[in-house]
Amino acid sequence: MLRTRFTEEFGIEHPIVQGGMMWVGRAELVAAVANAGGLGFITALTQPTPDELRKEIERTRELTDKPFGVNVTILPSINPPPYAEYVQAIIESGIKIVETAGSNPEPFLPYYKEAGVKVLHKCTSVRHALKAQKIGVDGVSIDGFECAGHPGEDDIPGLILIPAAARALDIPIIASGGIADARGLVAALALGADGVNMGTRFLCTQESGIAHKVKEQIVANSELDTQLIFRTMRNTARVADNEVSRKVVEIEKAGGKFEDVRELVAGARGRRVFEEGDLDAGIWSAGLAQGLIHDIPTCAELISRMVGEAEEIIQQRLAEFVVA
Repeated sequence: MLRTRFTEEFGIEHPIVQGGMMWVGRAELVAAVANAGGLGFITALTQPTPDELRKEIERTRELTDKPFGVNVTILPSINPPPYAEYVQAIIESGIKIVETAGSNPEPFLPYYKEAGVKVLHKCTSVRHALKAQKIGVDGVSIDGFECAGHPGEDDIPGLILIPAAARALDIPIIASGGIADARGLVAALALGADGVNMGTRFLCTQESGIAHKVKEQIVANSELDTQLIFRTMRNTARVADNEVSRKVVEIEKAGGKFEDVRELVAGARGRRVFEEGDLDAGIWSAGLAQGLIHDIPTCAELISRMVGEAEEIIQQRLAEFVVA
């Protein structure tokens, strides 16, 4: 068994996290991760209303008696969802771990703290992680440039970002970006992290609710099959390489603005990819970890394999390098 500050402080068996992913973090996947000893997160905003989130939490509890959490990503928008009501639903449902991302979670921290909720905040830089620690979060997920979704604008890969964060922070650190197997887990621990957060790898599991065709494409893809969109707008996002993402990059290079790609990147189109398996219906998040994914296991198989192989690497392969 791998024991870290994260497993001890967050009450989890294995230092492996399935982060919240839009249209993906649903009861079946989250419960499967929890039952396997990892920490899964329901994605709050995948649910259309706070009441639907309450129902999804109860559905998850019917499938597992292990700890799990809820992700709340706060993003600027013209018509923002009722974030305060989602937070209230989380607290009233008795959830004890929350993953926050996007904007500063400080306005909601007093409510979480009063309810005894531990907060894990996603950051893409050491400076943001230090700010999160200062305002009182319980841990950070530090996302390297390899990750799917938004890697920030500093372009710092995990090999540098993880130890830099570990040196600067006092709270537990979860490494994210480019991790899909035991080697990544061991490397993250060696770099100073207390666990790992995987998105793309958990997308490609049996319990993930996305179309099987998408999972097959992830297996077929290599580490070269992503695109970085919104670079010119300083809102970089790493997504799978397809007709739509290539078109967005082309429009940007020609000087296009967000209005020129708005329809192409609409969330409803990306949702169709996951639900219908139409790989070119819209943009969909995928990280460089695609190059390390070669099968579609159950969550139990994946986590058991990772932990077992990680123990073997630490006890045998790495031990061989130490000469008395």
